[in-house]
Amino acid sequence: MTSPAIRPATLPVLLIEDEPSIMALVSATLERNGYEVACIESGAEALRLLEKGQYLGVVSDMRTPGGVDGAQVHAWISAHRPDLVDRVVIITGDYANEETVTTLRKIGALYLEKPFRVQDLINAVEKTMGKAR
Repeated sequence: MTSPAIRPATLPVLLIEDEPSIMALVSATLERNGYEVACIESGAEALRLLEKGQYLGVVSDMRTPGGVDGAQVHAWISAHRPDLVDRVVIITGDYANEETVTTLRKIGALYLEKPFRVQDLINAVEKTMGKAR
């Protein structure tokens, strides 16, 4: 695995989130902390972007419209973009659901439960993707 400190900070973080208020909060927070952000609402669209584009990492909601959820995005990244597998942060508002908890533990990605503190988001992104330059 490449050290986060030497990754090019000019690559965007791909944000997959269907709730407009959460998308706005996460995007603004990351941008204020020096990250470029590419926003998308569905996991299916995210897979199309990941096939073609380069990203610093991925922040994904666990539940997204379009038939592809955060766990499926992570599985696709594991199979097709292993360079990104350690740079995924999952956010979820469904942590009380036993199936969600089991899935999160199984995939092993860093995750945040909604509502989360802004500083926790920054800490998670910096831990997985490195600090923005």
